[in-house]
Amino acid sequence: MLTAITRRVEKLRTIARRATAVPVLIRCGVLLAGLLAMAVAWPPALLAGRFLIPLFLVALWPAVAPRGRGGTVAALVVVAGWLADTAWYDSRIALWRVLALATLLYLAHTLTALAALLPYDAMVNVDVPALWLARAGAVILISAVLIVLALGLTADLGGDPFQLATLTGLACAVAVTLLLAQTIRRR
Repeated sequence: MLTAITRRVEKLRTIARRATAVPVLIRCGVLLAGLLAMAVAWPPALLAGRFLIPLFLVALWPAVAPRGRGGTVAALVVVAGWLADTAWYDSRIALWRVLALATLLYLAHTLTALAALLPYDAMVNVDVPALWLARAGAVILISAVLIVLALGLTADLGGDPFQLATLTGLACAVAVTLLLAQTIRRR
């Protein structure tokens, strides 16, 4: 057991010696986006208490090991915090929180994907993450505009037509997901 611990410590020292700036900054971005998403989603009473350290560790997981399931677990913990805040603590759902949460979750997701592609010691031109973040910014902007438009429509629409449109949209999302999954299996 001591040998296994010694090997892991030596591996961490090697990673720390060989690490370059851009991959480390991207992993710091993953951690920051995850922490901010948790701060927006979770109730302040729970953030100030005993849940702070476990939430920090969950946000750290995809930053340290981006190729694993850490990104999914972190996103699910953020969603659980949002549900806890809105359902049990009866927190008001504000537009800024919805937009901030969507933005931070997408940033954490896309930065985790980029971090998974880059080893710690990769020599990367700054243009690569800059273009990656520019594309992510465009997606975030378009999504924010669509959310605001959809919320504007919900104020005008209501009742059965709106529920029908919601169910139709959900069915389309499921159909697209199934189509993409089938396309991936063919390759």
